[in-house]
Amino acid sequence: MSCEWILRVTCPDSTGIVHAVTGVLAGLGGNITESQQFSSPDSRQFFLRVQFSTPAQTSAQTVEDALAEVAPRFAMTVSLQPVEKKTRTLIMVSKAAHCLNTLLFRHSAGQLPIDIVGVAGNHDDLRPLAEFHGHDFHHIPITGDTKADAEARLSALVDDLDVELIVLARYMQILSPDLCDRLEGRVINIHHSFLPSFKGAKPYHQAHARGVKIIGATAHYVTSDLDEGPIIEQDVARVDHNQAIADFVRHGQDVEAAVLARAVAWHAEGRVLMDGHRTVVFD
Repeated sequence: MSCEWILRVTCPDSTGIVHAVTGVLAGLGGNITESQQFSSPDSRQFFLRVQFSTPAQTSAQTVEDALAEVAPRFAMTVSLQPVEKKTRTLIMVSKAAHCLNTLLFRHSAGQLPIDIVGVAGNHDDLRPLAEFHGHDFHHIPITGDTKADAEARLSALVDDLDVELIVLARYMQILSPDLCDRLEGRVINIHHSFLPSFKGAKPYHQAHARGVKIIGATAHYVTSDLDEGPIIEQDVARVDHNQAIADFVRHGQDVEAAVLARAVAWHAEGRVLMDGHRTVVFD
C-alpha cells in the first residue's frame, strides 16, 4: 500500500531546485512517477509539478514539514494534494445544455477528477438534466434589480457546499468585480473565440455572415476584467462556405464543451500554475 501525491512548486528560478525537492522526496521513501518543469525566461520563475508515491503511513503533514526545510532557501510556494482528492465543484448554467451535458457525462464516466456538489442556474431549464445525473439543482434567478441578492445567495451556496471550483458552463451572466476578486483562481469560464469581433448572443450567426474559416473556443479563469482572465485551453475547428449556420453552431458547441472539460480536468489535477497573467499548463 502507498499514498499518491501531487506536488506543485513555484519560485524564482535558480540552481538546485529540482535536486532539493527530489532529495526531500527520496528521504521520505518517495517514488516519483511523473515530473514536469518549466523555467520562464520572461518572469524568471521556475515551475515544477511532481506526482509521487510514499509509504502508506506517510501523512501530508510529514511531507509538508520535510519540504518546509528547503522551501525558504528558494522562496518556494508549495502546494500538496493527494491524487485521490476530488475537487468540490459547482457548475453554473443558463439555458444552453452542451457544456453541462459533456461535464456530467465525463464525470459519470470517471473521466473528470471532480466532485460535483451541485448545479446552479439563473434559469430552471437544465434542472431535468442535472437531476437525471443525480445532482441537486439550485435555481438562482437574476435580474438587474436582484443581482446583488442573487450573488449573495450564490456566495452563501459556495460556502455551504464548501465549493473549491466554479465552472461557468455557458452561464450567461457577468459576475460582479467583488465576487470575481473573492473567487480569484477558482472560477473557469468558456466562451467562443470570436471576441471582441462577434459579441452578443449569436456569435456563430455573425461568424457565418462574415464567412470565417475557423471557429473556436477559449477556457479561462474569470477576473474582474471581462473575458481577459488567464487562458487555460483553446481549440479550433475549420468551417467553410458550404456549411449552414446550424453546422457552425454544432461545431462551435462541440469545441466549447471539449475545451471546457479539458480545462476543468487540468485544474483539478493541479496541472495549471500561474505565471503572472499567463498560465503554465503541464500535460
